[in-house]
Amino acid sequence: MHVQVNTDNHTTGSADFIQKVEVMVETALSRFESRITRVEVHLTDENSSSKSRENDKRCVMEARLAGLQPITVSADGSSLEQALNEAAGKLKKTLSRTLDRLDDHKGQTSFAGDQTL
Repeated sequence: MHVQVNTDNHTTGSADFIQKVEVMVETALSRFESRITRVEVHLTDENSSSKSRENDKRCVMEARLAGLQPITVSADGSSLEQALNEAAGKLKKTLSRTLDRLDDHKGQTSFAGDQTL
């Protein structure tokens, strides 16, 4: 799984910070590592540094799965870390539901009584 981190002009993306983001995303999504080809993380400051308000930091995550459409989630927070943690949690839940739903129907009996493949 490749993790790509993007920041806007108002967000500092030091090498240490980007590495922390990559490790956090890889850890949170390790269960799906074999199915995810790439995760893109976009970190932005919605109001820039000149204005401050609650929940003005945004994290958008897009997971690209082999053979499926990308799955995108977003979260806002008062800090980048908070937005990142919330987005990672949402993405983990969404991936779990999506992949479990895809895997669950295999081998189940349909309502008509036919064996599904």
